[in-house]
Amino acid sequence: MTYSRSGSSLVCRMRGAFAVFLICCAALAQAQPLAKPERAPDVPYQPTNDEVVVAMLNLAKVGATDVVYDLGCGDGRIVIAAVKERGARGVCVEIDPQLIALARNNAQKAGVADRIKFLTQDLFKTDFRDATVVMLFLWPEINLKLRPLLWRDLAPGSRVVSHMHTMGDWPPERRVDIKATDRERVIYLWTMPAGRK
Repeated sequence: MTYSRSGSSLVCRMRGAFAVFLICCAALAQAQPLAKPERAPDVPYQPTNDEVVVAMLNLAKVGATDVVYDLGCGDGRIVIAAVKERGARGVCVEIDPQLIALARNNAQKAGVADRIKFLTQDLFKTDFRDATVVMLFLWPEINLKLRPLLWRDLAPGSRVVSHMHTMGDWPPERRVDIKATDRERVIYLWTMPAGRK
């Protein structure tokens, strides 16, 4: 009988401790709202089709010596594919902390998080001078705003690939049309020239 009462008492204490734990968790969740971006994102989040990801990597000829930046990485799928399938290193840049958390989680699931840097920041404030490949899925006006930074900071021979949008009067080196699952899509390639100012 003594053993039974002790066991019952222990169960009651454990239930009470668990209830307190749940209350603390709920209070903590209310005290710490979800992180918000430092400013409104430049474009809404739209995942890149898997076949477009492959085509972008192919167009840039991504390999093991590359450092691939995705400016506005969303869920990280382009950089993850570059690292996992091509052996590159990568940098995910995203202003939305929730999307960076998603990208990091996806990279961990893919087993490549240790080869990717995750930056929660404004892409216009990002130092991407070590990039050999820059991936973009933005809007035309954002590409145009970003263009002088790419021109200034990327080394000769670095590649820029844009999904759907051009760079104004900077003609692409190549254009590839893709029949994606949702609709036809297009990607563009530029290679940074030597001797520019």
